[in-house]
Amino acid sequence: MRILLVEDDSMIGDAIQGALNDASYATDWVKNGLIALAALETHVYDLVLLDLGLPGKDGLDVLDGIRGRNNPVPLLIITARDSLDDRLRGLDGGADDYLLKPFAMAELLARIRAVLRRKGGSAHSRLDNGVVSLDLLSKQASTADIPDVQLSSREFALLQALLIRPGTILSRSELEERIYGWGNEVESNAVEFLIHALRRKLGNHIIKNVRGMGWMVSKNA
Repeated sequence: MRILLVEDDSMIGDAIQGALNDASYATDWVKNGLIALAALETHVYDLVLLDLGLPGKDGLDVLDGIRGRNNPVPLLIITARDSLDDRLRGLDGGADDYLLKPFAMAELLARIRAVLRRKGGSAHSRLDNGVVSLDLLSKQASTADIPDVQLSSREFALLQALLIRPGTILSRSELEERIYGWGNEVESNAVEFLIHALRRKLGNHIIKNVRGMGWMVSKNA
């Protein structure tokens, strides 16, 4: 899963990016509102973390720009602005949640999971297509025959990307986009290696190869 972090404070941004990477999220970090809008034009993100006090373009204006382009990407505002007017404008302007600084990283990660659950129509921190189930907290996957398999960070990220869109074919480049952030070196066979590892742990039937197009998991039964 790939997140765009928009935060101009270097210390805060570095701490958030580290926590997100530790939680197996691929994270791109920008410090300017205009650059954030440009990134959203050229990359697909699963979630945006948006500060409000930004150079280049204020965060609320960035939010207006995102929603004005009919981009439905889940978005969580993270800011020190605690006035009722700012909170109302952010939430009414299309933000999915509003978190005040300072905050604990554990709460931020929980808010991210909650926003993604709501967007995915699920009440639990789990993705399930009827064949394989993925626990977003423990990073364990289960099937009817194989319970509670611990996954590596990359294995978790790839299976999560597929389970978010069951029935949808994702190409190698699309999977790489969701697993690796800017600056991460991607080996040519990285996706195939991860899929091989997941099949070895969970069974060959879990991930389907669509020749010449990419990979998918079955749509929810």
